[in-house]
Amino acid sequence: MRVLHFYKTYQSESYGGIEQTIYQLCKCSPASGIESEVLTLSDDPDPAELMYEGHKVHRVKLDLQIASTGFSLSALKRFSQLAAEVDIVHYHFPWPFMDLAHFVTRMNKPSVVTYHSDIVRYKTLLQLYRPLMHRFLNSVDAIVATSPNYLQTSSVLAGYKDKTQVIPIGLDKSNYPTPSAAVTEKWQKQIGGRFFLFVGAIRYYKGLHILLDAARGTDYPIVIVGAGPIEQELKQRVQEQGLRNVIFLGIVSDEDKVALLQLCYAIVFPSHLRSEAFGISLLEGAMYGKPMISSEIGTGTSYINNHRETGLVVPPSDPDAFRLAMQQLWDDPELARTMGARAQARYQKLFTARVMGESYAGLYRDVLQMHGQAETQVSLEA
Repeated sequence: MRVLHFYKTYQSESYGGIEQTIYQLCKCSPASGIESEVLTLSDDPDPAELMYEGHKVHRVKLDLQIASTGFSLSALKRFSQLAAEVDIVHYHFPWPFMDLAHFVTRMNKPSVVTYHSDIVRYKTLLQLYRPLMHRFLNSVDAIVATSPNYLQTSSVLAGYKDKTQVIPIGLDKSNYPTPSAAVTEKWQKQIGGRFFLFVGAIRYYKGLHILLDAARGTDYPIVIVGAGPIEQELKQRVQEQGLRNVIFLGIVSDEDKVALLQLCYAIVFPSHLRSEAFGISLLEGAMYGKPMISSEIGTGTSYINNHRETGLVVPPSDPDAFRLAMQQLWDDPELARTMGARAQARYQKLFTARVMGESYAGLYRDVLQMHGQAETQVSLEA
């Protein structure tokens, strides 16, 4: 079975949560007899097809970007060609140009869409896009939500529950490097052996301003890994508030990241808006057996971090509640250890790439069968 994943960016050039999901699917799909390919847009003025860790990545030139939506004329022709060659087209939502390509090319292959997130930020443009969005979601064969929490709280998905199922995002720990003793020792000397860790892009919805407010009046070491558009603003805030316990490390290598995940005391994840639909780096913390502190925003973060089982979940945009949660874990190492062990067990049960891959393979087979039956019915009626 051949599957084409279609999304605006991919890991050869971009490393967000959706790109990571596609990558994990491409890596685990051969075990289920599936050959995965990716079609994506590229900033490269002369993009070429490439092999990326065992699977094909078809890149076409990005022509224009408006409100985080990439457009490409050449993508329409390439999508039509590639879709004709595969068994299943797997879309990754949201990306309005993708909906347009689906109809312009008259794509008639079996189709699955993973609904990663509602459109949260561009509310005015959403009103213009809404008719196309609903036409697109009505036309695909199956929709996947990445957590039961998101399915329950998304007003868009509420209209498609009859064709939507939940398949959580999964990670394969074997794809992560094992840090050398020297790297681990380096971070132990630089930071110490007990600290809270945040990993992720430094964006508006990550709630890091809440974490900084929670850090006031405490001496808990807090390490922030990542970069993003509001990084300098947050660093200025740290200086103004005189926070000596907050360390920004910027972007680090995968080996360094794993070393920090292994060394940290707990994961802090203060995202406060629904733009944070799942939380891959939160899941990485669970994978390495760390207790977590996150906010209740009605998304997959509270599916990964089950309150009082794998960590603590607090109200969003509440630095006092976040500070109390940090204090509770800090003052009770046995509670932190127990929650971390439960987090790792929950990862093994629900969030491995193997479980995700097998679930999607089953869905692909169902969609192919359903599509075949529909075509047979049309032939009989004709």
